Amino acid sequence: MIGWLLFVVLSAALGGMAGLTEPTGAEQSVRDSARATAILEEAGIEEPPAESVMVASRTEGGWRTAAADVVRAVEDTGRVKDVREPLPSKDGRAALIGFRMRGAADSTDEKPITEVLDAVEKVREGHRGEGVEIHQYGEASAGKWLNEILGDDFAKAEWTAVPLALGILLVAFGALVAALLPVALAITAFLAANGILALVSSRLHIDEQTNSVMLLMGLAVGVDYCLFYLRRERDERAAGRDAQTALRIAAATSGRAVLVSGLTVMVAMAGMFLSGLLLFQGFAVATILVVFIAMLGSVTILPAALSWLGDRVEKGRLRLFTRRGGRGRERTAAHPGGTGQPGGAAQPEGAAQPEGAAQPEGAAQPGGAGQPEGAGRHAPGGRISGALLRPVLAAPGLFAAVAAVAMLVLAAPALGMKTEQLSLEQQMSEDAELRVSAEKISETFPGGPSPARVVLKADDVRSAETRAALADFRSALREESSHFGKGVETRVYADSDVAVIDVPLAGNGTDEASLAALDTLRDRLVPDVLEPAAADGQAYVTGELASSTDFNDQLRDGIVPVFAFITAVTFLLMLVCFRSLPIALASVVLNLLSVGAAYGVMTAVFQHGWGDSLFGTQAVGAIESWMPLFVLVVLFGLSMDYHVFVVSRIREAKDRGAATREAIREGVRATAPAVTGAAVIMIAVFAVFATLSMQDMKQMGVGLAVAVLLDATLVRMVLLPAVMMLLGERNWYLPRWLGWLPRMEHGEAEFDATGHAGAANGHPGAEPATVDEVPGGARRRQPVG
Repeated sequence: MIGWLLFVVLSAALGGMAGLTEPTGAEQSVRDSARATAILEEAGIEEPPAESVMVASRTEGGWRTAAADVVRAVEDTGRVKDVREPLPSKDGRAALIGFRMRGAADSTDEKPITEVLDAVEKVREGHRGEGVEIHQYGEASAGKWLNEILGDDFAKAEWTAVPLALGILLVAFGALVAALLPVALAITAFLAANGILALVSSRLHIDEQTNSVMLLMGLAVGVDYCLFYLRRERDERAAGRDAQTALRIAAATSGRAVLVSGLTVMVAMAGMFLSGLLLFQGFAVATILVVFIAMLGSVTILPAALSWLGDRVEKGRLRLFTRRGGRGRERTAAHPGGTGQPGGAAQPEGAAQPEGAAQPEGAAQPGGAGQPEGAGRHAPGGRISGALLRPVLAAPGLFAAVAAVAMLVLAAPALGMKTEQLSLEQQMSEDAELRVSAEKISETFPGGPSPARVVLKADDVRSAETRAALADFRSALREESSHFGKGVETRVYADSDVAVIDVPLAGNGTDEASLAALDTLRDRLVPDVLEPAAADGQAYVTGELASSTDFNDQLRDGIVPVFAFITAVTFLLMLVCFRSLPIALASVVLNLLSVGAAYGVMTAVFQHGWGDSLFGTQAVGAIESWMPLFVLVVLFGLSMDYHVFVVSRIREAKDRGAATREAIREGVRATAPAVTGAAVIMIAVFAVFATLSMQDMKQMGVGLAVAVLLDATLVRMVLLPAVMMLLGERNWYLPRWLGWLPRMEHGEAEFDATGHAGAANGHPGAEPATVDEVPGGARRRQPVG
């Protein structure tokens, strides 16, 4: 435990000293957008942030006095330069004033833009009641909003998600110490991973947004792994095992499942390296780090803490969760479903206490007098899971068909999914002042707030050929007035032989008109007019829409290898883990159903606006471009947690000799409380992200919360048992040519009184055993004598 704390403190301290190294603009972009940005960065050109102020009036020319006041006010701040004369609109009722902030675009000093915003606000107040509207939007004002929102949102996620998880665990365990363990593991894993990530970022630059993703994943897997491990240990203690034996059994069962699940999640996350996008490579490194550390902690520090705490893990028990009578763990509903056997703790199915093993006070001895019928077996899970399972196992075909159809219906809207890199104004809520300003400016001056940017690298930008090409380009833009707006701005950097042309696009910046204008620039005007004058044809188009288009194109090409990698690796890992071809295939298909349903809900809510008010958001007509791939990878990873734990418990019962129906029933019901608790925590954490201000965080929160809800209910409680029931003994089919696969044990060994492995189930050194029938038709091995 001391070693773990030192590891966490050292990692966090070293990472804090190193700091997070964020990617450059060129590294964050791809294709032509990246090439254009790279030219500017190599030339040392730091484009100052551009700002636009629109002054609108009810009458033609009624804006002139207010516009003059705006120009004077912003110039008096001393924070701006290159202030342009007001550009009138087509109807003459508005004018656009453009200027640039002094200083670099990536400056973290918000004082200059704050002073400019205050100056414009004073002019607005001075002309209030005169029928004049003043709106401001630009890179600096949007950046100020973004920095404030990111700080507030991250703090909200951190300080809301953790107490939520703790509260749910307190309800699940009924004891403060037991509830604190999973949260403590998740938080320390996140802190250590965060520090190591900062060190790694010196080689692979990491986007700041990755921290939120890592916190989410750290809470998810850290709590899951600890919850499953702790639940199994408490099951065994409630079944009459001594503390050391219970820990060894938990390590041999849940500990093994944690390792398999963690490996599956990490390998699935590694698929993001194939996307070709730095953002996803950062996500991959961050999630692999936090999952590895959480997995490592679950099989080291957790059993160490449980060994040290012993029965003190029950400290802080709430009266609400305490039963009358009994002692400590004997009055706790610790095992699945929380039922106890009369006269003492319930025994897991097939478990026999070796002669002389210590029994808890009041426990019935195997074979002894007064043992109630069914003693010596795990009590089944809770009433709810039992009630749900009964009809599913009775009519598996019907329930499998209904559940599959329901998932496919939910997934149907995804067929029309539209993705794009959401602009900053799209990230804001509909009533945000900056978004209102951006939309009004775009409506009156198309392309004004976010023009396309053409970057030209020439051998000699001052040559007659280059000057002529620039003049011809401006003429061509005027001839294509249906595609391009007013206010084309050209800046020539003679020392670097670079020219930058800002070209307002028709439309609202993301619609068909804007896309057509971008295509005209890239496919015809730039190649025909500018490229002949460029050095080695270096003339590229960037900007918000161009970057979004390039990013989408890269994602579209990259998602195929990522998808193929994740599905193939998941299939192979499940095949090795369970030595079953049907189980491996079912794992992939069920996960794909969950992902499809998540896509469908996201598309319905955030693209079409169906029920968006129920989620406290507004539709923006598109899904953030990186979201589908991210959701695919995260859901494949998280859903494998539940799948591995449930199927492992089913296989454990099967290996003890239970019939297929009984094994499914026992496995699902035994894991139902833990899976439900883990799912509720994940849904709550994701729901916190759905309440944040940024649109992409809302989409991620809603998509993942809905997917986990469906995965833990329809998939794990209905589809999985129904499909396995239909397959029957074919669940465990493995072709002969795959017989060389390693065999992984899923059952627990019999343990002697000292807690060491003894006789059972073919383990090396086992005593001769006989097979006895036990109540319920299950079969178990019991040591002779």
